Amino acid sequence: MTERLPPDPAGIEEAARLLRAGRLVALPTETVYGLAADATEARAVAAIYAAKRRPRFNPLIAHLPDPDAALALGIADARARALAAALWPGPLTLVLPAAPDCRVVPLARAGLDTVALRVPAHPLARAVLAATGRPVAAPSANVSGRVSPTAAEHVLAELDGRIDAVLDGGPCAVGVESSVLDLSGPAAVLLRPGGATREAIEAVIGPVLLAEGAADAPRAPGMLASHYAPVLPVRLGATEAGPTEALLAFGPAPPGAGLTFDLSPSRDLVEAAARLFAGLRFLDAEGRRRGLVRIAAMAVPPEGLGLAINDRLARAAAPRPDHAARPGG
Repeated sequence: MTERLPPDPAGIEEAARLLRAGRLVALPTETVYGLAADATEARAVAAIYAAKRRPRFNPLIAHLPDPDAALALGIADARARALAAALWPGPLTLVLPAAPDCRVVPLARAGLDTVALRVPAHPLARAVLAATGRPVAAPSANVSGRVSPTAAEHVLAELDGRIDAVLDGGPCAVGVESSVLDLSGPAAVLLRPGGATREAIEAVIGPVLLAEGAADAPRAPGMLASHYAPVLPVRLGATEAGPTEALLAFGPAPPGAGLTFDLSPSRDLVEAAARLFAGLRFLDAEGRRRGLVRIAAMAVPPEGLGLAINDRLARAAAPRPDHAARPGG
């Protein structure tokens, strides 16, 4: 059963302790309740996807207690610094190029070279973030595709028993998610309208473009395919692999591959999700160094987090215009 924490110093410290231990805690923000986990630990991030039954590894927003801590994780230009000074803390998320030493794990960034950052205005959320002492990923605390929660009761109605605790901060003041602004390129693009108005943003940095179509996460899911693919082509459903292939295994691996990375020897889907991006990056880099021609990925059961893993692998294997120029393409 999920523990309901009071909005007092003891509740704040317990929430922070759980987060530091890699557990899941729903936190109030000024927008909606977020399902929080340590953004520096891949297994904790994977637990978010499992609890939300999220079918894809969409990028998650990293929450920090103050602007300096947030901007240290990305490469901030003058626009980002101006918006941070004017609108943080508040319901605005900035998508920036990830800093070389960014602590947010690739799983939380969906393998992208960007990081989504926010400093919430809710005093309880900021107190927990400060006490935790590390970036915290926190998508809305509800089952994927359902209505976002604006009260602790909403969280418990969907996630009771699936998460460790909810810090009860009463109803959320804004009630809609943060605005997501992509500053990773020369043009500022509003990926998701939300609690910070377009007018308020433009008053600080000038004209902002509106992304075509709905985006429910930074670098929306439909925009992610080209970022998902490694340089080596990917072969799905492998039951064996040859000496010129790098094998992405799930469970006991057949012999014969030129290189192997096992997502989970015990076939644990949470462990596999936590290791997926690291495994693909390793096989791609080391496989190319060894002159291998492709990555062969073993099948993962299409259940629970397996749906998200398979979605990611399918995107990695999708044909791209540059495949002909790749080794073994």
